[in-house]
Amino acid sequence: MVMSASSFSERLIRWQKTHGRHHLPWQVRHAYNVWLSEIMLQQTQVTTVLDYYPRFIARFPTVQSLAEAGQDEVLSLWAGLGYYTRARNLHKAAQQVVNDFGGVFPESREGLEKLCGVGRSTAAAIAAFAFLRRETILDGNVKRVLCRVFARDGNPADKKFENELWALAESLLPERREDMPAYTQGLMDLGATVCKRTKPLCGECPMESMCEAKAQNRIAELPRKKTPPQVHTLPLYWLMLRNQNGGVWLEKRPQKGIWGGLYCVPCFETLAELHRRAEHFSVFSDGLEEAAPVTHRLTHRLLLITPFTAVADVKVPSENGSDGLWVAEKDLQSYGLPKPLENYFAGGSRR
Repeated sequence: MVMSASSFSERLIRWQKTHGRHHLPWQVRHAYNVWLSEIMLQQTQVTTVLDYYPRFIARFPTVQSLAEAGQDEVLSLWAGLGYYTRARNLHKAAQQVVNDFGGVFPESREGLEKLCGVGRSTAAAIAAFAFLRRETILDGNVKRVLCRVFARDGNPADKKFENELWALAESLLPERREDMPAYTQGLMDLGATVCKRTKPLCGECPMESMCEAKAQNRIAELPRKKTPPQVHTLPLYWLMLRNQNGGVWLEKRPQKGIWGGLYCVPCFETLAELHRRAEHFSVFSDGLEEAAPVTHRLTHRLLLITPFTAVADVKVPSENGSDGLWVAEKDLQSYGLPKPLENYFAGGSRR
């Protein structure tokens, strides 16, 4: 049976109102709250965002307060969410809204796409939730729903196939603007809680009787899986310096690259670099103690981090001194630290 656009949207809206998620704190008509949550939810689970979102709203209740904040404070609150480019773009976008749009979020998808870190699907979600615009989202969960319900088969890396899915998604939009929040949330909820990648709950799906993939026994096959990225191991070396007062030496990372903009102990890709840097603190190889390695998985890389600890002079080194500072252990939580370093300190492996 071929499903019409109206049948799809009506079923989805009815299902969402009864079975969808209604407890999420960002389910409001305020563009700032919706935008903040959508950026956090990029490549991050809802359960994780539920922990970070309230803290961000409490500290930055308005886009103006976020725009006026220092990047260090924003990154500190973001620490642990990963993909730190999102946090830097979040801060820049808040400043765009204040400086370029008079403190008011654009209402159109096209206007929202001008903000740093906001792509088509994210802009569509903000426009639909906050401004009732008839715009469709197309994240990974939605692609899975469409590929299964309509038995669409194609290479996920093929731009032409993605454009076909965009066209299909746009054709399914409900006519009434008032239905856009429930419809958009329904797409998210259906993909996240029912039409899951593995072990989908077909018996609970409002589209079960019309799902073409189910009729063709192709649920496990669709959508086609992406070729998994090759994971490379990257050896890193941490210079863990403490002064006589127990302070830890931290340096601000470059804006680009791994952990951009965060504070971290000096980090190097070779031992030779670490030894040269240590000498600026009058610490030589015989004064360094090698600690147990730390591993941390990123999307395409496995970090194998070897810490080297030492006690250093309290004075600031002459080279790159302006980029670093001594921080008391009790104050470390006030700085945005990379997750593996935060875990290292929290685990008591710091001496």
